[in-house]
Amino acid sequence: MRFRSMLAVSALAASFVVVLTGAPAYAATLPTGARSLEAVNYPGRYVRHLDSLGRIDAVTSGSTAQVKQDATFTVVNGLASPACYSFQTKSGLFLRHRDYRLRVDANTGDAVFRADATFCAVDGSVAGSVALTSYNYPARRIRHRDYALWLDTYQDTAAFRADSSFRIAAPWAPKTSAGPVIPGLFADPHIANFGGRYYLYPTTDGYAGWSGTYYKAFSSTDLVNWTDHGVILDHGPDVSWADNSAWAPAVAAKNGRYYLYFSGGAASGNTAKQLGVAVADAPTGPFRDALGRPLVTSGQFSGGQAIDPMVFTDDDGRSYLYWGQGVARVVPLNADMVSFDAAQVRTITPSGYNEAPFVFKRNGTYYLMWSENDTRSEDYRVAYATGTSPLGPWTKRGVVLSKRLDVGVRGPGHHSVVQAPGTDTWYVAYHRFAVPAGNGTNRETAIDRMEFNGDGTIRPIVPTL
Repeated sequence: MRFRSMLAVSALAASFVVVLTGAPAYAATLPTGARSLEAVNYPGRYVRHLDSLGRIDAVTSGSTAQVKQDATFTVVNGLASPACYSFQTKSGLFLRHRDYRLRVDANTGDAVFRADATFCAVDGSVAGSVALTSYNYPARRIRHRDYALWLDTYQDTAAFRADSSFRIAAPWAPKTSAGPVIPGLFADPHIANFGGRYYLYPTTDGYAGWSGTYYKAFSSTDLVNWTDHGVILDHGPDVSWADNSAWAPAVAAKNGRYYLYFSGGAASGNTAKQLGVAVADAPTGPFRDALGRPLVTSGQFSGGQAIDPMVFTDDDGRSYLYWGQGVARVVPLNADMVSFDAAQVRTITPSGYNEAPFVFKRNGTYYLMWSENDTRSEDYRVAYATGTSPLGPWTKRGVVLSKRLDVGVRGPGHHSVVQAPGTDTWYVAYHRFAVPAGNGTNRETAIDRMEFNGDGTIRPIVPTL
C-alpha cells in the first residue's frame, strides 16, 4: 500500500490526536486535532462561527455540511503559549476575541493577535467539561450570552460557570486528509529515527517575521499518531545569546547523547542570525546550550546567512555540519560534536540554492538536497544533487518536490529525509503553506514517501493532502 493511502486511512481512525506529555500549568488539558465544543447547559448547541462571529447554535446529523464545518475546530498549539491552545477553523482562520467579542480571523502573526487567539483550559462546571480563559485577560472566560460568544469577566455563580463550560466532542466535520501530520502551524521539520522511533523537530510557526522563541519535539512509531513532548529548548531562558528567531532545528545522536543544532538571533539591536548547539541525554530533551555562545557566529564566514544547520554522520562515524542561506557550507565536526576546525569549512553552493541543505547516503551515493526560491513564495521547492563524498563534488539532478495547485499545495520545501530502519523505505518531511489559508509564516508539516529509480535518481515526489 502506498504511504499516502496508509496515512489517510490511519488518520481517520486516529482522528489525528496528538498526545500531550507533561501537564501544563493549568487545571485542564485538551486533546489536539479536530474537535467540536458543546455547551454544557444547552445540549445540542455547539460553538460555531457565522459571518465570522462566534456563537452557539444547534447542530444535528441533518445539518448542512457548511454548518457542520463551521462547528468544527482544530485544537492546536497555542499561538502565544505552548501551555495553552488555539482553535483553527476548517477554513484556516483562528478563533480570537476583539473588543471582548469572539470571532474568527486570519492569523497576522503579531503579538496582539497571537495573544487574542490563545486560550488556556481550566476545569468546567461539570465533570469532563472545560472552560477557556483568555491568555492575555486571564480573569475573563469565553461564555455565551443570548447564544453569542463573549469574553466576560469571571463571576463566581452557577449560571456563569455553566455559560462558560463546554464539552469536547467528536468533530462534526472529521478530518479526511493525511496532513498536516502535526495539528497547527509548524515548519522546517527535521525528521529522524532513534531507537526505532521517529522524531520530528520543527520550527514553531505562525509568528510575524518568524519570531518564535522555542522548539518542541514530537515522536511516533507509525508516522501517523504523534506524541507531543513539549518544549525542549526556549531561546528566552535557555540561550544567553539569542531570544528570538528559533529556526530550523536538527538533532543528531552520537556518544550516547543528542545534539540539537539551531539558528537564533536577538529581537533587537544586532539581529543577525547565528548557529548554536544544545545537548541532552534523551531525544526529547530537555536540551541545554552546550557552549554558552554560538557555534557559528554571524559574519564568521563571508557571504550568506548562518541559518538552517543539519548534521550527517557517515558510515565511518565522521559527522559533518551543513548550513547556510544564500551560500551552502560544510565542515567536519570534531568528535565532541560541538566544535570544528574553521580552516576546513568548504563552500558547496549548487546552482539554484537558497537554503535548507540536507545530506543523506544510499547505496554508496551521497545526496545533497536543498530548497530553492523564497519560503514566502508558492514556488518554494526542493532540488537535489548527487556526489561521491560528503563534501562533493556534486552533480545537480533537478527539482523533486514542488507546488501542486490542483489540490491547494503551495510552497512545499525545507524538508528532511528519514529511512525506515532495516529497509529501503524512505520518507520526506517538509512544510507547505497551511491549507487552505496559509502563507510564508503560516505553514504546516506534511510527510510523504520518497522513492528511487533503478539508477538511484529520486522520483518526483507528489505532495499529498
